[in-house]
Amino acid sequence: MISAYQLALLALGGALGAVARFLLSLGCDKLFGLAFPYGTLIVNLLGSLCIGVLAAWFASRPDLGMLWRTTLMVGFLGAFTTFSSFSLETWHLLQIGEIGKALLNITMNIGLCISAVWLGIILTQQRVG
Repeated sequence: MISAYQLALLALGGALGAVARFLLSLGCDKLFGLAFPYGTLIVNLLGSLCIGVLAAWFASRPDLGMLWRTTLMVGFLGAFTTFSSFSLETWHLLQIGEIGKALLNITMNIGLCISAVWLGIILTQQRVG
């Protein structure tokens, strides 16, 4: 049975992840402009790296239990990363005829984010043994 405390931690993780995503995306928009959805790409890349790190870390530390795993991976990173925004932004690029940018967005988000998960796992496994 899931307790109110567990749900509260999950919600807190989600709230913090959403705020972090919003602030990072806003900063990227100001830094790089709006011609390409860099904010979503960077958020998804960082989120993928972090989930790789956490997956390897939690695998090496079963004593931490599901509470922290759920709070960080489902709550924080679930709210931090955003596949739906990626999909909408790609659709928008296609609608305005920016097929090259749409394909670049798809390739970079998928290729780099999968690579970031791999990197996070490798780096963490090297540190924790």
